[in-house]
Amino acid sequence: MKSQPRIAVLIPALNEEASLPYVLTDLPKDVVQEVVVIDNGSSDRTAEMARAQGATVLNEPRRGYGSACLAGIAYLKAREPDVVVFLDADYSDYPDELPAVVQPIIAEEYDFVLGSRTKGQAEPGALLFQARFGNALATSLIRWLYGFPYSDLGPFRAIRFPALLNLGMIDRTYGWNVEMQIKAVRQGLRIAEVPVRYRKRAGGESKVSGTLRGTLLAGYKILWTVLRYAREA
Repeated sequence: MKSQPRIAVLIPALNEEASLPYVLTDLPKDVVQEVVVIDNGSSDRTAEMARAQGATVLNEPRRGYGSACLAGIAYLKAREPDVVVFLDADYSDYPDELPAVVQPIIAEEYDFVLGSRTKGQAEPGALLFQARFGNALATSLIRWLYGFPYSDLGPFRAIRFPALLNLGMIDRTYGWNVEMQIKAVRQGLRIAEVPVRYRKRAGGESKVSGTLRGTLLAGYKILWTVLRYAREA
């Protein structure tokens, strides 16, 4: 790894004009080479707010967290960063903790680092019961089926860009995070977890865990993804 690695941040965003400016303001500018916001079909001023703070804005009208991430990866292929960091746009994570998340990679010890909310400090009410239960169930299944003891499926994560490309990510919806974690294990990546803080999202309840429909759809897709790759092994 270079002494000053090129770090790109990918931020999928859907109607996050209220929270996104806080995320962009708190990112450590001296560490990050480029911030890419992928507007996933917003009807508000998300894209405008991102551009106003110097972020590169991509438009991905096909809805889905994975769709937005795939659009960001496609863009970065021509930029060739050393490390890619994934971060949510709702300000539930602490962007200023990015140096701690990427440090294990920069030190050339690991390929993939997960920011663990369960090992860190979560604000009361930030991780709802359904999110905690789903995390516990999915990580237990991954430990049983794939042999790696993840503690979380959190969105704040960093990975070497060449390793990310080799994963061959395909999921376009709720299974993105767990697909990455399973494929990282199966391809023998060096994996670490770093405790991170977590707070209630800005702008109200989560679009996923904050609704019954979102919770059920996400839960089904996550479990389906875990079992799918087990069948292919």
